[in-house]
Amino acid sequence: MVCAVGWFAKPTHPNTANIVSSKYLREFLDEMQPDQIREHLRKFTRLPHLAGTEQNLKYAEQIMKEWQEFGLDSVEMVPYDVLLSYPNKSQPNYIAIVDQLGDEVFNTSLAEPVPEGYEDISNIVPPYSAFSAQGQPEGDLVYVNYGRTEDFFQLEREMGINVTGKIVIVRYGRIFRGNKVKNAILAGAKGIIMFSDPADYWAAGVQPYPDGWNLPGGGAQRGNVLNLNGAGDPLTPGYPAKEYSYRFSLEDGVGLPKIPVHPIGFHDAVHLLKNMGGQIPPNNWKGGLNISYRIGPGFTDDFKSQKVRMNIHTNNQVTRIYNVIGRIRGALEPGWRPRRTIIFASWDAEEFGLLGSTEWAEDNAKLLQERAVAYINADSAIEGMYTLRVDCTPSLHTLVYDLTKQIASPEEGEEGVSLYESWHKRDNWTNDRDAPRISKLGSGSDFEAYFIRLGIAAGRARYTKNKKTERYSSYPVYHSVYETFEIVEKFYDPTFRRLQAVAQVRGGLIFLLADSQLLPLDANQYADSLRKYAQSIMQLAQRHPEEMETYEVSFDSLFSAVENFTVAARDFHVRLQTLNRVRVMNDQLMYLERAFIDPLGLPGRPFYRHVIFAPSSHNKYAGESFPGIYDALFDIENSADPEKAWEEVKRQISIAAFTIHAAAMTLIPPA
Repeated sequence: MVCAVGWFAKPTHPNTANIVSSKYLREFLDEMQPDQIREHLRKFTRLPHLAGTEQNLKYAEQIMKEWQEFGLDSVEMVPYDVLLSYPNKSQPNYIAIVDQLGDEVFNTSLAEPVPEGYEDISNIVPPYSAFSAQGQPEGDLVYVNYGRTEDFFQLEREMGINVTGKIVIVRYGRIFRGNKVKNAILAGAKGIIMFSDPADYWAAGVQPYPDGWNLPGGGAQRGNVLNLNGAGDPLTPGYPAKEYSYRFSLEDGVGLPKIPVHPIGFHDAVHLLKNMGGQIPPNNWKGGLNISYRIGPGFTDDFKSQKVRMNIHTNNQVTRIYNVIGRIRGALEPGWRPRRTIIFASWDAEEFGLLGSTEWAEDNAKLLQERAVAYINADSAIEGMYTLRVDCTPSLHTLVYDLTKQIASPEEGEEGVSLYESWHKRDNWTNDRDAPRISKLGSGSDFEAYFIRLGIAAGRARYTKNKKTERYSSYPVYHSVYETFEIVEKFYDPTFRRLQAVAQVRGGLIFLLADSQLLPLDANQYADSLRKYAQSIMQLAQRHPEEMETYEVSFDSLFSAVENFTVAARDFHVRLQTLNRVRVMNDQLMYLERAFIDPLGLPGRPFYRHVIFAPSSHNKYAGESFPGIYDALFDIENSADPEKAWEEVKRQISIAAFTIHAAAMTLIPPA
């Protein structure tokens, strides 16, 4: 991550005038070379480096050393003691089919087949679900599609199947794996198995790795299965995990699943699914395996007496992690210094629930709330070979568009074409906007605490796939042992020009946020987005016209607030053209995102405090606008107490309206 912080009272330096800054921006962008990116990626991906391990510490020390050599003004390693989760080396995790005598007649693989060229590498971590509960539950298997909320609803309401006391099996994809586990627990399951189906992790006409970039049948997706909702370390929610910190017991830790969880590849999944009994599923529940995908519960015909047994021995333990934090306060090169301090962070334990980034945010919250301008995420740079993907807060839209017009397209045959033009051609915003599509921020990466808890403008950029034709989830080898340097070099980006373009977008954003005299944040774009989001959430409510009339539900106050904000934003940008009060205007721009923070947080999710944006309650990866209203409306037609449910909708509308009115007030001229 890179974060710009600053004090706007500092005098303007002549050597950072716009014309000079533009010159240095061009030099800065040209400094990023594909060969350097290739070597850095090769160097830091050769060895397994799970958080909390010796190799990960060595990499942290190497990053610190390199940053010092690069000339950063200060570099430090910041430790935290957080709850991590590891497979038991003496008792491996696996799934078995057992007969009526309890004897195992089939076992899933204990590890993935090692990829070519890595046969000599030790300490490769076997597939496991981090923070799974330990246990050996045994029972009938039930197939529940993707394990989404709507899948469990369909199973119970339309198929009449109850999973209480059963083990469920679901395919990966569509939503965050932790939400699948939460849904299984709420439905009463005593264990959950997740597998990568070819329908979701295979691209048509592509070979499995190493001959192509598809997932081999023995590949399985690792990952945490927490439901933290922004809490950070499960034992110190809301506070940094320092040596002296009070810790909850493991039994009381936040977001820890109470049932065993395990991931498998589709070669193993076939053996569990092929003899299932019960109903034939709807077509949209069928994947790409040559089986019927029957629902269960349990097996059919000759296999009726067989059960599934999970053997999960994963250990959770408090372990030390290390963030590397670097700062640029002075000169990168003679004659130039950024107006604002730039903080670089290499976060530890991201895959264990965004722990390194969240603990540091908690540790530095007061300073960040006072001084942070923006946060640019630097995770997951490439997930496809088609075009740029940007997710960010609306106030950054204009800056992203302006910057990408100054960066070259990395695609063959597009010499002389800008990244903006290439992106616009491939992923144009639909309906009312002729510009490249920019998505809302959800979660699943380290910007979460900075944007959704602290209210710091945030964004991320990566290269992505063609979502219209490439329907697979994420990218096929995601979180498997086959996610190697070679798959990038051979298939995703042989020239490393796509990764160069992503680096230029991320770096350019930071450069301009740190060095522009007037902060390049656009309140008008925020106003436009608020109007669209308000229209969208009202249309969702209007699916229930009778109830809206019965319970006197109105969105008038919300639209009034949006109009008020729109006028304030327009007037603010008019004043920007005529006034020379840079510090005051910058303060107002910097604090704009903060104005959408509700200190009480969302219902049941106190660490998600942004009223306009939050991760979906049903898929942590997806961003939801007006999340309080959305959650109140979700499945409202099946509410046991409709009056109470619609009262909550009205309450959430009022909170959103108040927050937007208050945000508009921050844009008016100070008294």
